[in-house]
Amino acid sequence: MGGKGSAADVVFANGAVYTVDAARRWAQAVAVKDGSIVAVGTDADVRRSIGAGTEVHDLKGRMLLPGFQDAHIHAVAGGHDRLRCEMHDAYSLDEYKRIIREYAEANPDKDWILGGGWSMGIFPGGTPGKEILDEIVPDRAVYLPNRDGHGAWVNSRALKLSGVTRDTPDPADGRIQRDELGEPSGTLHEGAMDLVGDRAPEPSPEELAQGLREAQRYLHSLGITGWQDAIVGPMIWSNNLDTYIEAAERGELTARVVGALWWDRHRDEEQIEELVENRSRGDVGRFRATSVKIMQDGVIENYTAGVLDPYLDREGHVTDNRGLSFVDPERLKSHVTRLDAEGFQVHFHALGDRAVREALDAIEAARRANGPNDLRHHLAHIQVVHPDDVPRFRALGVVANGQPLWAMNEGQMVDLTLPFLGPERSRRQYLFATLGASGAVLAFGSDWPVSSPNPLWEIHVAVNRAAPRDYPYASEDEVTREPFLPEESIDLPTAIAAFTIGSAYVNHLDGVTGSIEVGKRADLAVLDRNLFEHPSSEIADAEVLLTLVEGEIVHADPSLS
Repeated sequence: MGGKGSAADVVFANGAVYTVDAARRWAQAVAVKDGSIVAVGTDADVRRSIGAGTEVHDLKGRMLLPGFQDAHIHAVAGGHDRLRCEMHDAYSLDEYKRIIREYAEANPDKDWILGGGWSMGIFPGGTPGKEILDEIVPDRAVYLPNRDGHGAWVNSRALKLSGVTRDTPDPADGRIQRDELGEPSGTLHEGAMDLVGDRAPEPSPEELAQGLREAQRYLHSLGITGWQDAIVGPMIWSNNLDTYIEAAERGELTARVVGALWWDRHRDEEQIEELVENRSRGDVGRFRATSVKIMQDGVIENYTAGVLDPYLDREGHVTDNRGLSFVDPERLKSHVTRLDAEGFQVHFHALGDRAVREALDAIEAARRANGPNDLRHHLAHIQVVHPDDVPRFRALGVVANGQPLWAMNEGQMVDLTLPFLGPERSRRQYLFATLGASGAVLAFGSDWPVSSPNPLWEIHVAVNRAAPRDYPYASEDEVTREPFLPEESIDLPTAIAAFTIGSAYVNHLDGVTGSIEVGKRADLAVLDRNLFEHPSSEIADAEVLLTLVEGEIVHADPSLS
């Protein structure tokens, strides 16, 4: 499969090399020189690339893959969360109380207790009360977003400091959870989060830089070599756009990153000029700010995802609630047409079937106005897709950007999603097999810190439609152990491709990386086993031992020998 005469810097031999090229070929060995792949083939083919100074790694049958790429992630936020009151890996009220108490005791100088990651499935109706937090931290403000980032748990002190009372109206894009007397009960949904969140202290530039460094270290340890950060901007996280730019300028950004600039739904198209300016300055090293993120709806668990037919209540009765469209659908068509004309890729949050349709309608309007192009617009989350809209992904050249870890029976799905959707719509969730069969390009991401960024866990769920053994939100309940819509499972090659070449395609990097081919950059991951030689039920048990970006080691497991 190609080669060069001069000696390689590094050779990987005696391995199970899954190239993820167009033919999905296998090889034994790979040679790397000056950060690029110069030979792929058998051990004998690659032996000619070995010189006196070549570093040779005997893979001992281990698997070599292209580095994983995450098509929808919040890396700075995720890394920063790991440095605060981190709750993502816990799944019980007692654990939440312990984490909050220990963090508060360890940080007596902090006026606000910040962090988050709690699961709605732990609490009745998904809405925890302020009294729990008041008992643990009565004298300081507490603001803790849940693990999907669409709601926040707050205490009485935070509500008082923010002036949120029974007389505070719900914002147009959110809801204050209230008790039977109309008092704020301690949970804020969607735009209502800002009523308190905007009062919380913003992280400093150094704290954000530290968060990015921690995120990059952690993601590299999972074999991830690139990603698309789904929200960046000068007004997001105290300017996480500058966090990326400065890291790239200092040479600290080893990952390949595309930033999706935030579309402020409270403004109009005058912001496009600012987006163009930020795209221009956000082109440094391995970072490019070439995408724009539009959040079109919320999430099903709190009735804010945009749905075509009304939600059901807990008793199965039809309500008058069809969720939210954060951007008026007609205005969305105009916005997307303008962004498309300016050469921006548009990255949608579209979770409910109405939001998916509105996003596809907007892209179709842009196609009619501007003609075809190669911007690779993509819809993230796509939890519920109406059958009529499935073929439109291929027809419009729209990438289906899925988060496979959510496609399982777990507490949140069983208690807070299925009842609100009803049986028919519930069968339209996470249609990865159906979308793939229709010809849509699949790309996968994690939405970390909403859920784990571990690609092996996510691939496991995409193939099995069931939780990995060590997944923190799994339970021994018989219902949650059953595969979720198993007819929508995909095979292992398709799942690996979605996390490698598919996500590279979204980021316009498929000509550079995403597969192991001569001429591409050596962004690689070594696993401790060949996934194809083990049962699919063991995919999540695999571990990443080595990660390289352009041939440079960015993660090495101490057990690697």
